[in-house]
Amino acid sequence: MPSHTHDVTLDGAEVRKRFVNWADGEADREWRCLRLLHDEAPGIAPRPLRRETVDGHPVVVMERLPGESLGGAPLTAEQTLALGATLRTLYGIPRERVVAAGIEERRYGPSTLPAALAGWLDDIPDLSACRDPERVRAGIAAAREWLARPGGIREPRLDSLGIADLNPANILWDGRTCRLVDFEDGGLTDAAFDLADHVEHIAARLPGVFDVDALCAAVELSTDDEARMRAYRPLWAAFWLVMLLPGNGGFRRNPPGTTEAQAEHLMALIG
Repeated sequence: MPSHTHDVTLDGAEVRKRFVNWADGEADREWRCLRLLHDEAPGIAPRPLRRETVDGHPVVVMERLPGESLGGAPLTAEQTLALGATLRTLYGIPRERVVAAGIEERRYGPSTLPAALAGWLDDIPDLSACRDPERVRAGIAAAREWLARPGGIREPRLDSLGIADLNPANILWDGRTCRLVDFEDGGLTDAAFDLADHVEHIAARLPGVFDVDALCAAVELSTDDEARMRAYRPLWAAFWLVMLLPGNGGFRRNPPGTTEAQAEHLMALIG
């Protein structure tokens, strides 16, 4: 499951991102994504400056971008349009350029997340610390049933570059433009899959940061892609239900009742 992967320090005009280890390839993904973005879509992400190794840890050094992190409150109409334009640029980078840059599928991508999630749902911890364990069990059962449905997951595509983690804190707003940071999990993806990830991110959904319809319109998703995005949302809602179970960081960081509310949200999406 996802865990703490890096530390960030600011040094004047530079940002130094020190990764915990080499094992999961976060530093490689970050560096390759930033280099490609600098070549294909300069201005929407930090310019990569150099790579270092410090005390055995990989470090990516990048430029420090202007702006303040979004999150905690709904985006304005202007911010939604700006974010849509940035995501369109990101998703519009030709697949062949992504592949040529040595960038593979994003972490927990369309072809890997369903199996990983099924494994996590089969290894459920003691739920006695939950406010309503039975409600949480009902959500887990619904997630398992949904994952097992024939045709429940759309045929995955790998034709776009995605950031993967669009926690609103990773969106910088300077009053006109939205820029993106934190590409350590980025890679080839399906735009519909990534957008479902973004709108279901717990840090965005709980405070209502994204208006789903407005963001889809701003990204200019086709009718088919929007339908596919909505079909992927239960997958990410189930992901967050797992992250909010006892023993995981989400359970510790959020107030009592959040896990139960996530179970209700998932069951509402599944219908």
